[in-house]
Amino acid sequence: MSSTGAMQGPPIWQRLLAAAAYLLPWSDGIPFGQGLFGLFPILTWLQLPALPVVMVQQLVPFGSLVLFLVLFLAVVRNPRVPYFIRYSVLQAILVDIVLVLINLAFGVLRLNGGNFAGRTLSNTVFLGILVLVGFGVVESLRGKEADIPTVSEAVRMQLN
Repeated sequence: MSSTGAMQGPPIWQRLLAAAAYLLPWSDGIPFGQGLFGLFPILTWLQLPALPVVMVQQLVPFGSLVLFLVLFLAVVRNPRVPYFIRYSVLQAILVDIVLVLINLAFGVLRLNGGNFAGRTLSNTVFLGILVLVGFGVVESLRGKEADIPTVSEAVRMQLN
């Protein structure tokens, strides 16, 4: 807040939409936390914000692909959408792509089972995405670009 009481940075609606973009990687990060949800049932509440995204992904045929294309083509590539929103959406998409690749690696390496290494890596991925998404949401709500090393650089190169 400035001395006049006016809010600096993007308006609140842009901040909320930018923060909502991080629901995409959060919805794909939740399955990695299943082991922790069993140990700490209170953590299951963390699934609630992602339910709308999960429902779209499951109810719409090829929902994940449709959601990706809509976000990329209608938001990221649309110059009429404010830069702050485009930045957050593209960053969320890139984080989501990394999560999809990690999920594929888990399948190829057969880490999805109940073995110790699989559970440990899965919990680590879940906690990492929890911190990353939390950071992105908080920074978006503050009206600042979440600066995630390497990812943010790629986002800026794409948008400029």
